[in-house]
Amino acid sequence: MIAGGSPGPGETVAGAGERGLIAALAARLPPGPRTRVGIGDDAAVLGTPDGSVVATVDLLLEGRHFLLDWSSAADIGHKAAARSLADVAAMGAAPSALLVGLGIPGSLPARWALDLASGLAEECARAGAAVVGGDTAAADSVVLSVTGLGDLAGRAPVTRSGARAGDVLAVAGALGRAAAGYALLAAAVPGFPELVAAHLRPRPPYEAGPEAAALGATSMIDVSDGLVADLGHIARASGVSIGVETARLDVGEPLGEAARAVAASRPSSSGTGAGTPGGDLSPLAWLLTGGEDHALAATFPPGVALPPRWRVIGTVLPGAGVLVDGSPYAGPGGWEHFR
Repeated sequence: MIAGGSPGPGETVAGAGERGLIAALAARLPPGPRTRVGIGDDAAVLGTPDGSVVATVDLLLEGRHFLLDWSSAADIGHKAAARSLADVAAMGAAPSALLVGLGIPGSLPARWALDLASGLAEECARAGAAVVGGDTAAADSVVLSVTGLGDLAGRAPVTRSGARAGDVLAVAGALGRAAAGYALLAAAVPGFPELVAAHLRPRPPYEAGPEAAALGATSMIDVSDGLVADLGHIARASGVSIGVETARLDVGEPLGEAARAVAASRPSSSGTGAGTPGGDLSPLAWLLTGGEDHALAATFPPGVALPPRWRVIGTVLPGAGVLVDGSPYAGPGGWEHFR
């Protein structure tokens, strides 16, 4: 490791050594406004003005959540941070910090690890948070464990269990874009940079979480596995049925163009196929089951005036489960591990 915490040309993670790697990573990860003790000690210390801490954890595994052939190290850093920070926002909290555990092969270039840190830091900055600590270890493939922390600013948390019949259902952020980007990458279809970027570097609407809490949201969730699947969590926790009206969803021409391009890349395709984890190239299926955009879905009491970023897409009803245009959705509602 050369002076200034930067790797020499061609230097690997193993060549840099654990201490050198940690020092270089720390140089890429500035402290945040709530950091009292940051990277370099046995543990971090954060200021907690609210007296409560929102905490969540996510695992990201090479080959499962990202592919090194598709994603740069910075892409992976952005995605890793976004996943946990969006969960914090979905509780109505402002993200404050991340703790990152990194398992990494020693053969990877040290520069790769620094680019990962840059991606983490850039996404944290977008959310008003910071990486305050973590751990590193040698591993056969890249593994990240990311713990997100947040502050409720004196508000009660917005959970999945508060939706009531008569509430309206609204979404902030994009839906279906990340699934379209995945399908484009899987089919090696060129173009559509915005959709590909939505898969590689999702952009959750972090500010919308505390905003929804201040507006009196009765329940909220991060759409990570698919809209239907994640609304199912709210329906079960709240003991209600949730109705989605597809006419209110923002399909947008880019999704239609992407579906046609992916279908055309398959000689025997008739317009549907295994282009996504759900196997459906329909733009509507991407919107309903795609996940990984990390939009926020929330329910609000009827009559609440919602800001423009919140788009009403349905209602909360008596009963159980999720209805799409009045009927149960046919097929999986989104991603599910071990299925």
